[in-house]
Amino acid sequence: MKSRKHLLQPILDSYQESGGINHVDSSNLPSKKAVEALSEDLLHLLFPGFFSDEAVSSEELPSAAMEIVNKIADQLESSIIVSLRGENVPDNDDQLRKKATAITERLITQIPGVRALLKTDVEAAYAGDPAARSLEEIVLAYPGLEAVAIQRVAHLLYKEEVPLLPRMMTEWAHSRTGIDIHPGAAIGSHFFIDHGTGVVIGETCVIGDRVKLYHGVTLGARSFQKDEQGAIIKGLRRHPRVEDDVTIYPNGIILGGDTTIGARSTIGANVFLMKSIPPDTLLVRGEQIQSRLDKKSGKKKETVTVQISQDEIDFII
Repeated sequence: MKSRKHLLQPILDSYQESGGINHVDSSNLPSKKAVEALSEDLLHLLFPGFFSDEAVSSEELPSAAMEIVNKIADQLESSIIVSLRGENVPDNDDQLRKKATAITERLITQIPGVRALLKTDVEAAYAGDPAARSLEEIVLAYPGLEAVAIQRVAHLLYKEEVPLLPRMMTEWAHSRTGIDIHPGAAIGSHFFIDHGTGVVIGETCVIGDRVKLYHGVTLGARSFQKDEQGAIIKGLRRHPRVEDDVTIYPNGIILGGDTTIGARSTIGANVFLMKSIPPDTLLVRGEQIQSRLDKKSGKKKETVTVQISQDEIDFII
């Protein structure tokens, strides 16, 4: 075989010079293939019969569920151990395994609660999309549901302060669906992302119940505070709060940790917003902020109508 040492040496030199993108002489990191397998198995557990090659009968369900629970528990426990060890958590292997086992068991006990939330998400999609013909179509064909399903499980791991793994799970879903939801985002019930491509939801977002987002919506950060050395300060609230019964139409961009979208409000397409708006507000690009009518009484609610130009919308600080 022809020697190619002259090609190898510059690469080896770069390994010495470019620290930060090497991971050698240390513990393993979570495997992307393992995270992919774990995420796919979680979808099997969350939606039994939907992601299987063969039909699952009621008689087979207990044994099939036990098999997938055991498989997920083994995968999850191993991935958590690797994640914790990769972050240099100061525990020995026995302590790491006990910690990983406890986290794994706590997560699996919360699967029924996750499924209850996902049922509301499916119902919201069916109620909110006239093109939906059945609940089965939503589970099988709607990318928003898949992204939210993985995020809801990853959020549990995020709250357990498991490093790396939750973000890898949501990025796996991102690569499949085009929907980027950070595992730290807190999301209420009946959540529906219609179409979904290009949706971005940041780490510190808090989203209420019965919220509907369309494609291209960004719930992002406005700016990053820095310390005296100029480094970004981590852990601060950076992303908006979206209250109950809000709808945000395509390409709406809402930024900032101080920004709250009041309950029952509607944000029109292509609006750029960095300021809180009160409940019952309709904000439409190029028009005005309008208070809505109370559907029962037909009278205007107490929200004050504010005239606002698009320039003001685009540059609200």
